Amino acid sequence: MEQQFKLIVSELQKVNQRLDTVDKRLDTVDKRLDTVDKRLDAVDKRLDTVDKRLDAVDKRLDSVDKRLDRLESEQQLIKQAVLETNERVKRLEGIQESQHRLIELLSARSIQHEAELKRIQ
Repeated sequence: MEQQFKLIVSELQKVNQRLDTVDKRLDTVDKRLDTVDKRLDAVDKRLDTVDKRLDAVDKRLDSVDKRLDRLESEQQLIKQAVLETNERVKRLEGIQESQHRLIELLSARSIQHEAELKRIQ
């Protein structure tokens, strides 16, 4: 019985040694996981910073989009005004041309009338 007890104690010591080895390995794994966790925390902080910067860029792009929309709208109004002005200018050119012909006709008639008056005198 004593021999069996010694055998059991010996086996328990071997199991304890194995468990100690496993425990040490688990401690090593735990330390590695802590290191990985710290690295992931650092990456997480960097990603948060990048997220904030991207949010700021998004806001600026939204602002630029609004300004661009406003500029496009204003450009459309300016284009319409230019087209209307162009039509008016063409109309005025036509009127001016008509007036020019009329002035030339009146000038010719005036010269003709003066010539007739000189003949009469």
